Amino acid sequence: MFSYCADPSSIEGLTWLSCYLTTGKHMNMYWAFGTVLLLLAITAPSALLFGFGGASTARSNIPPLRWIGKSYIAIVRGVPDIAFFLFFVIALDQAFEWMRHQWLCPDWTDPIRQGNDFVVCQAAKLPLNSAPQWVHEIYGFFTAVLTFAIVFGAFAANVLFGAMRAVPKGQIETAEAYGMSRRQTFWRILVPQMWVYALPGLSNLWMVLIKATPLLFLLGVEDIVYWARELSGTKTARFTEYPHGDWRIWYFLALLVFYLCFTKLSEVVLERIMKRLTRGQATLGGS
Repeated sequence: MFSYCADPSSIEGLTWLSCYLTTGKHMNMYWAFGTVLLLLAITAPSALLFGFGGASTARSNIPPLRWIGKSYIAIVRGVPDIAFFLFFVIALDQAFEWMRHQWLCPDWTDPIRQGNDFVVCQAAKLPLNSAPQWVHEIYGFFTAVLTFAIVFGAFAANVLFGAMRAVPKGQIETAEAYGMSRRQTFWRILVPQMWVYALPGLSNLWMVLIKATPLLFLLGVEDIVYWARELSGTKTARFTEYPHGDWRIWYFLALLVFYLCFTKLSEVVLERIMKRLTRGQATLGGS
């Protein structure tokens, strides 16, 4: 904090605004932008990994694996995203605590399910009540990332499954004619060629993922939407050194500009990736 900000009542204009925008809560909001970017950086490859696994199992020759893969894709795609986000956070939290309970408290005799309550021993709680605040925040962020990866992984699986089927069968048959095994054909022929067909769908999914980051607010993570709502409402001199009116339009306008700039940058990067992947190939555009 700047020294001249020690007495906010004695300053005005741009000086007042600079002091206001450098308060501790505003610093938390700026860190929240990093939280959103970190979520995207971790979730995108994780969701792609879930998607690749789901698409691979959906086209498996083993019926149980094929049913699991197709069920994963169908169930997640058929349920509203917000329902899954709220469900998975609770389900994952309880699943982790149940496993810890079985390991740490084998002598526990009471039922875990007691009506509507989920009761485990204190040692199995995640995180522990005695854990510092940063542990609670990291755990909440971890469950949020895992939830995002599972949900968006199903959509990625559907895109990749279609891309695998779009690779010309003649390519597969030629590889088999040259004596390649099914495994070799998959990794050397199918996977390298499917990305051209998958990228348009994955690009759209990336944009949807960016726009879904405000759901962190619903998952208990203090993201930019949380802080924008927290800071933008009317503040009176009784509760803050920086009283102001209803500034929600300005805060959410800043979020709008952030998301527009980020999606535009994503479009430029994705377009370059697409040009690189299609170099030397005939496309629908004739190039």
